[in-house]
Amino acid sequence: MMDVIVVGGGPTGLMLACELRLHDVNVVVLEKLTEPTKETRGRGLHARSVEVMDQRGLLDRFLAVSDTFQVGGLFGGIVKPWPDRLDTAHPYGLSTLQPATERLLRERALELGTEIRRGCEVVGLSQDDDGVTVGLADGTRLRSRYLVGCDGGRSVVRRLIGVGFPGVPATVETLLGDMELAEDPATVEAVVAEVRKTQLRFGTIANDDGTYRVVVPAAGVSEERATAPTFDEFKQQMRAVAGTDFGVHSPRWLSRFGDATRQAERYRVGRVLLAGDAAHIHPPTGGQGLNLGVQDAFNLGWKLAAEVDGWAPEGLLDSYHAERHPVGAAVLDNTRAQITLLGTDPGAIALRELFSKLMDFEEVNAYVTGMITAVGVRYDFGEGHELLGRRLRDVKLRQGRLYELMHGGRGLLLDRTGRLSVAGWADRVDHVVDADGELDVPAALLRPDGHVAWVGEDQQDLLGRLPKWFGAAAG
Repeated sequence: MMDVIVVGGGPTGLMLACELRLHDVNVVVLEKLTEPTKETRGRGLHARSVEVMDQRGLLDRFLAVSDTFQVGGLFGGIVKPWPDRLDTAHPYGLSTLQPATERLLRERALELGTEIRRGCEVVGLSQDDDGVTVGLADGTRLRSRYLVGCDGGRSVVRRLIGVGFPGVPATVETLLGDMELAEDPATVEAVVAEVRKTQLRFGTIANDDGTYRVVVPAAGVSEERATAPTFDEFKQQMRAVAGTDFGVHSPRWLSRFGDATRQAERYRVGRVLLAGDAAHIHPPTGGQGLNLGVQDAFNLGWKLAAEVDGWAPEGLLDSYHAERHPVGAAVLDNTRAQITLLGTDPGAIALRELFSKLMDFEEVNAYVTGMITAVGVRYDFGEGHELLGRRLRDVKLRQGRLYELMHGGRGLLLDRTGRLSVAGWADRVDHVVDADGELDVPAALLRPDGHVAWVGEDQQDLLGRLPKWFGAAAG
């Protein structure tokens, strides 16, 4: 009996495996592909994901293979300067291609003792009061206490547990792929700039290996979305939209995406949970998909580990759906809005011009940037201090930085009073007394994902809050 089976070895599944292994949970990742993907679908990490990597001691690895960028807004093709008022110590994103993200997370998962099995296709699943039984295409049967489907938008796990996936079907479609261009870069840049005056769904982005990511509107919506476009279809669309195909050749991969938005009705059914694209799909406008999945895993990992370890308070695992489903729904909404802004009809153009003027206001720019980068996410923990439910930025402390103290994935009481105690929870919560830091409240209790669960200075009040997130006191 394994503790947890994770179906899907992409960024979401690997991040979840890392989080579970921090708590010594026995994890097996089942990945259908026999080799790591070379597709560069996800192209970077937004500020909140940068924070997540820093909280787990992985940021230096990502910085070593990534360039940083600062683009405020990045909403519906509207680009503005980075806002000054964004509440983060990491005011930037990382241009990390998905194969590099997966490699770094996979290396970390293996370092922590994760077992990764490739070429394993899940075809059957059943569960009972004690665990989950999985059937593989080769006839193998596996058993675990819990299972998490991180197997993408066409999730087999979601289908097998009968979870509905309602939403809005695609109305437009876009082709994308990585390929080489024969035309000189200056000409490519000039043509793209001219086309994008009226068609923002067209563009090229240089990759690190000398190829280009090319994006072009499709002629319509295909009946079979899972079928990749042919290279001839791709070139034909480039000529139709831009008047040239730039002499493209040697395609690395080709794909298509629509503007469909769908979300799983439930993120948990008994001992089976969903995360990442298995729980929600949306167009890639704003570059939020990979980030949303990684942050799902960051929210779920410590909660599922607590359940496996036996100290989870009642309702903790269900709080995964309660917290992340609204976040996913909000991303679906903002991507729908962006698709509208990217339109070419007069109404869409007028709306984009108005929205661009609104984003010249610092408050609007900060709000939109906080939404896209997810630093503006606040979970509903009820009434209380304005920090309650928000993640805490990486504040400086007398003994270093806050995020340096969170690498182990434990809760943390940041105490400026020196009078508080977490006795009884010391196996789950670290206590840091630091009176000289940036924090402007007496004390804050942080969950393992960095969200503030309590603010105050009264010991009895703290004792009333600790069991909600960290279970009963030991001993």
